[in-house]
Order: sequence, then structure tokens, then C-alpha cells
Amino acid sequence: MSTIRAFIAVHLPDAVKDVLNETARSLAERVPSGTVRWVRPEQMHLTLFFLGDTAVAKLPAVQQAMDGTAGRFSLFNLYTNDVGCFPNARRPRVIWVGLASEEARLTSLKAAIDAALEPLGWPAEDKPFRAHLTLGRVKDDRGLGEVKWTADVARLAVPVAAIHLIESQLRSAGPIYTIRHTSKLAGSSSENR
Repeated sequence: MSTIRAFIAVHLPDAVKDVLNETARSLAERVPSGTVRWVRPEQMHLTLFFLGDTAVAKLPAVQQAMDGTAGRFSLFNLYTNDVGCFPNARRPRVIWVGLASEEARLTSLKAAIDAALEPLGWPAEDKPFRAHLTLGRVKDDRGLGEVKWTADVARLAVPVAAIHLIESQLRSAGPIYTIRHTSKLAGSSSENR
């Protein structure tokens, strides 16, 4: 059976990617080289659901679930916020920028996606959803306990106008992302992707 590695996400405007990249660069100056694998700007996105290895035969059902879900929501904006770490700043594994403003609408969209995918074989994720944009993943935490994970992040709009089914092909130089399907939220136009 043919499969692809896939996830559902929201795209980021280039201006947001630029700000996130600058934030990552400023943080990178505080840590020893090679301790954090920083995300390249073209790969930054807001993940809503990680599907993992997905049978190609199931893609039409996933796309139909996405279309039905997206059509029930009108477009809205989130805004970039502060820098944070999972699980915490003393033992960082993931460094991220948070999103603020319409969190309740995003949480409702995420819950609707979860509910639409469950009958297709993807159980809802068991941890609480926390909207974030990943800047980097820690590879070696030695010497990172005292790092100040703070930065001035410009408040920029992240329009949630569509959700995308994205294929992720893992490569040694980093993943390659390909959009396999786009579901527009109600009121979205083609320029609001």
C-alpha cells in the first residue's frame, strides 16, 4: 500500500516567516553552535494535525473531511506573540513563537478537524493544543539551562483563510513540503491562501 507522510497546517505570510527567521537568528547567537536545529523560513507553518504515514487511498476522505470542516468556519487572524519553549525554558526541547488574539476560534477549528478525522482512523490528540510556530528543536541541551529565551517579536497578522494537506518528504538536507490539497475557509478568496 502506497503511503505519504502528511500533516494539516496553515501557511504563513512571507513577512511573518521573515520575522520568525530574524527572531531565530537573534536566539541562535545566544547558544553554542549545533545545539539547536533551526527551522528554515520556507518550512515554517502552523501545524493543526500531524497525520503521519497516510495511505494514499485515504487521501480523498481526508480532503473531503478538510473541505467540510473549513467550510463551517469564516476566516480570522491570529497575531505573533512571545517566544516560549516546550516543555519549559529550563529544559527546552522546542523553541517557538506563540500566537494570540483568536485562540478560541483556532481551538474550535482544531477540534473540528480532530472530530472529522477520528472516524477515518486518526484519534484526537491526547495533549492540549497550544498554537505555536516552531523556530527550532534542541539537539543537545548542554549549556542551554541559563539561556534567556526572550526576544522582541513584531506583532504581525497570521491570516487563517485556508487549511492545507501537506506531504512531507524527509531528506538529509531537511524535509521537502508539497501541498496536496487546500480547503478554504468561508469567505476566503484565492489571494487569501
